[in-house]
Amino acid sequence: MSSDAALDPEAGVEEDQTRAADPQDGAYVSRRRWPRVLGALLTIALIATGGVLYAEGRQLRDTPATANLALTDAEATTRVTGDVSSALSKVFSYGPGTTATTQAAAKEVLAGKALQQYAALFGQVERQSADQELTLTTEVVRSGVTRLTDDSAHLLVFLDQVHERRGHTPTTASAQLTVVAELRDGRWWIVEIGST
Repeated sequence: MSSDAALDPEAGVEEDQTRAADPQDGAYVSRRRWPRVLGALLTIALIATGGVLYAEGRQLRDTPATANLALTDAEATTRVTGDVSSALSKVFSYGPGTTATTQAAAKEVLAGKALQQYAALFGQVERQSADQELTLTTEVVRSGVTRLTDDSAHLLVFLDQVHERRGHTPTTASAQLTVVAELRDGRWWIVEIGST
């Protein structure tokens, strides 16, 4: 390039325009664009994959099994099992002189349908206990929580009951109950009792 061309600004412009028209420069520009396009596509693919994995993870966390605290919260399961077992032992144990105490205990641990069923049944039991001098001792031998949420529990309970009548040999019988309990004011109340 001559010294005149170096001083002439228009001469440089012509040279740049000639360079832009060079076919090899077009290949260079497309080669520079390709990594950007590939990076954008990979970013979109990663975001889409992340969204799908997040949605599937939510579905796994929201299954009925994970909502059942009996499978995940050992402390709450132990507490409800203990409370219900203790309550059943109290309300199903009585003797000729202790029916009033048993009835009072029932009002402290039973509610709703369970309390109504118990009141209807206990009237008959009270009479039999006095007439026959019947004593019933109930012990929970095994109980398990089948379903537990923050405020309700379903349990399967196995009981051993010893019946004693004056002048007779005590007899032992086993029973199996389904129990529904509700957490109210920090205490577990038995609201439904069924036999299986």
